[in-house]
Amino acid sequence: MAGRRSRDQSITPELLLRAYSIGMFPMSESADDPELFWVEPDLRGIIPLDDFHVSKSLAKAMRKHPFDIRFDTAFDQVVEKCAESVENRPSTWINAQIKDLYGALHRLGHAHSVEAWEGDALVGGLYGVTLGSAYFGESMFSRRTNASKICLVHLVERLRERGFTLLDTQFTTEHLVTFGAIDIPKAEYGVLLDRAMESETLRF
Repeated sequence: MAGRRSRDQSITPELLLRAYSIGMFPMSESADDPELFWVEPDLRGIIPLDDFHVSKSLAKAMRKHPFDIRFDTAFDQVVEKCAESVENRPSTWINAQIKDLYGALHRLGHAHSVEAWEGDALVGGLYGVTLGSAYFGESMFSRRTNASKICLVHLVERLRERGFTLLDTQFTTEHLVTFGAIDIPKAEYGVLLDRAMESETLRF
C-alpha cells in the first residue's frame, strides 16, 4: 500500500473527487489523528456486481424483513456510527476532517448511505462515494445481527438497477469475501476505473 501524509486542511470535496477518479482515497491513522494520508493500494478490493453472492442463511433472514431499509435519510449519522469505538472495533480511521469532507460530498450529491432502521433506531448502515458509474464503499457498521449485510445487499440491488459498473471496497475482508469480493492488481483496477469514469455520474 502506498500512502502520503497531509495536514492540509484545504483539501476540498472537488480535490477528493479528483483523487477517487485516479484511484486514490484518504484515510487517517485513528479518529484522534488530525492527519490524513492518501492511499493507492497495489491490490484493490472490488465486488463484481455480476458475481455477488448472498448466503442461504442471509436470504432466509431477509425474507423476515427485520429492518426498514432507507437511503440517504441519515447520512451524517451513518458516518458518525461508523466512526464509533465498539467492542469488536476499538478504533477507526474516520477523523473529524473525513466527517466534514464526506458530509460535503453528500450535500453535493456524490456520497450516499444505505441504512437499516429498527423503529426509530438506526442499527446498521454503510456509506460511500459515487462518481461516474462507480460506487466507492467507505465504511459500514452494525448494531444488530445482519444489519450491515442486509444494507450491502440493498446497495448492490440499487447499483445494478441504476447501471453502475464498479463497486470498489478498497480492501477485502473475510466478511466481504463471503459476498464475492476479490483483490485485483492496481493496473487491472485502473482499467475498470477508467471505464467507470467515462460515464456521467449516475443517479443513486
